[in-house]
Amino acid sequence: MMWAIVLLPLLGALIAWLVPDNRRRSFVLPVFALLHLAMTAILLVDTPPPSPAGWIYLDPLGKLSLLSSSILFTICATYAVGYLNYRRLRPNRILCMAFLVCLSAMTLVTISQHLGLLWIALEATTLTMAPLVYFNHNARSIEATWKYLLICSVGIAIALLGLFFLAYSTIVAQQDVTLLLGSLISDAPHLHPGWRHAAFIFLLVGFGSKMGLAPLHTWKPDAYGEAPGLVGALLAGGLVNCALLALLRVYQIAIASTEGAMFQEVLLFMGLVSMAFAAVFMARQSDFKRMLAYSSVEHVGIIAVALGLGKAALFGALLHMINNALTKGVLFLSSGNIHRAYNSKSTQFVRGALRRTPWSGALFLAAFLAITGSPPFGPFVSEFLIVSSAFVQGNYWSGGLFLLFLAMIFIGMASTVLPVVFGKIPKDIEKTQYRDTVHTVLPPLLLMGVILLLGVWIPAPLHTLLTEAAGMLGGGK
Repeated sequence: MMWAIVLLPLLGALIAWLVPDNRRRSFVLPVFALLHLAMTAILLVDTPPPSPAGWIYLDPLGKLSLLSSSILFTICATYAVGYLNYRRLRPNRILCMAFLVCLSAMTLVTISQHLGLLWIALEATTLTMAPLVYFNHNARSIEATWKYLLICSVGIAIALLGLFFLAYSTIVAQQDVTLLLGSLISDAPHLHPGWRHAAFIFLLVGFGSKMGLAPLHTWKPDAYGEAPGLVGALLAGGLVNCALLALLRVYQIAIASTEGAMFQEVLLFMGLVSMAFAAVFMARQSDFKRMLAYSSVEHVGIIAVALGLGKAALFGALLHMINNALTKGVLFLSSGNIHRAYNSKSTQFVRGALRRTPWSGALFLAAFLAITGSPPFGPFVSEFLIVSSAFVQGNYWSGGLFLLFLAMIFIGMASTVLPVVFGKIPKDIEKTQYRDTVHTVLPPLLLMGVILLLGVWIPAPLHTLLTEAAGMLGGGK
């Protein structure tokens, strides 16, 4: 069953490659996405034991990442039917195939208990996303693709060096040479401190680059700005969570060693720096899709702050991982609709979206309120848990800066979003054929319903899973 959920999307990719018709090919995506979601639900309820060698196992942290990725992918795959129908003149064989291969790689990340296998799966996600970023086939998209590949590949290469250092620390300490997560956690206090320390630094920089922590985030504005909306949603909600899961594996080893406090302090600092970067660059942002890239930098910073605080903030970090992924899905899909309706991403031309695309404009506005931590949406709950934990622990400076950056980001983001939604439609704006349809509105609308639900009620099974996952990191609610 564990390997089946990895191989299923690869089968879908093969079928997508063989289907000759552009329009029919898009239906392969939701079919295999729904099958993947059903298998995910089965695995969450009846989780198989670890593989004989211990390389494969779906633990609570992996379950959270798999659940959010599968839900987001299903929404994006359903949305893709309407999107690709609108762009039916452009070949979509590579997009459909790469989309499903990426799902397979993301799934492998969530079930990997061997850090070498996890690294391979994470690198596969980097490579499969490149043709998706380049889907528009213009000068700006190819520039964004190369920047994405270069920076993320360098980051992944640095992470590989970190894994080498970690493995070498077991040799110097005369421990069993392994990259199995369980063995590394149990042996963490006995690993050679110098090589272990170097490994943590390289792994943090490497996986932090893939997550987009500032100042390692420079690939995000171009990639998010030039990729189609459904690709941006998968980048911000799927791949970021995979990189975060890799960082959480390193976090598990760090807190089991004598360097847990140091690792948390660095994460707290990088998290606040990321929020500060987002606050500065989001102000007066004229490209609303690039604005979403800086919002992503902000929210990986929020999660890093929570990891740095530890204790009860860890529950909030994991809840925010889910909330951020789902909310970003709504933002990117609705912004993609608005982009096509105006044939522009510039706030100079995009005004009055509520009049031209009422459903997409309303969803974009609601998702803006959600992502900025407004009640009664899910991100409000997770951000409240994080900041309240900071003050309970007596970390008033971190809590105060956290609230200050949130306020600055809200103001900066509102200065872009509100004119796009409520402004007056320019008279000389280009007329386009796009209008909201069921295929392009219903998927983000369903996702928005889930975000609202998480703001007022966390289902008991999800609450239990979050508590178990936070316990693996040394905290809980």
